[in-house]
Amino acid sequence: MATAHKYFPRHLILAGAPVCGMLLALAVHMLGLRFGLDLGGLWHGNGGIPATAAVAWWLIATVALAGSYMAARLMNSPVSGKTSRGMRQLLVVVVVVVLAAAGQAAAAPSGAPSLAGLLAGLAALLLGAVMAFCGVYFALHRT
Repeated sequence: MATAHKYFPRHLILAGAPVCGMLLALAVHMLGLRFGLDLGGLWHGNGGIPATAAVAWWLIATVALAGSYMAARLMNSPVSGKTSRGMRQLLVVVVVVVLAAAGQAAAAPSGAPSLAGLLAGLAALLLGAVMAFCGVYFALHRT
């Protein structure tokens, strides 16, 4: 007698995985500010895009896409028994460490002006949301 694999409902994955991707994108944005990768450099108007702003843009987009993709795949895999327990625990530890480091970075005083910091945070959130939904779409389309 074959057992049927159980999966999380699709709407639960569509709600949970993008949130994970957006949180990781905001965490990377906060950590990037600590290392000088300022997304707000896009609005300084020097005639070109600074390399640090471009690196920050691509890093935020990549982390949001990959984070939501992995979250969506993991929401399907453990229920069906495709992911090992050790791999799940490793990924949870990595996410917790990144979010804890971002919390510490956010607690430090910011050197960016308030309007530029607000615009950069909103841009990171929007970019993270778009890329997170793309990551979930790719993960669910593949299964």
